[in-house]
Amino acid sequence: MRLGYLQDIADAGGVITNSTCGACFGNHMGVVGPGEVCLTSSTRNFTGRMGSSEAEIYMASPATVAASAVTGFITDHRAVTA
Repeated sequence: MRLGYLQDIADAGGVITNSTCGACFGNHMGVVGPGEVCLTSSTRNFTGRMGSSEAEIYMASPATVAASAVTGFITDHRAVTA
């Protein structure tokens, strides 16, 4: 936070939350809809877990998820931290 990374993610349209299951049960931000794409550092990914079975759910490391939030597409974190 002190280095500005969270602000970069927010400026890029990302949403910063506390560690949570969030989309797994739609607690505070809803679930992923048909045709939507989610990149998550979650530990579980099976059809319908985060909402629609027609959504695309990808799993990655937290660093890759953060880099991807800033660039707008799935990005190797080393490309933005080098």
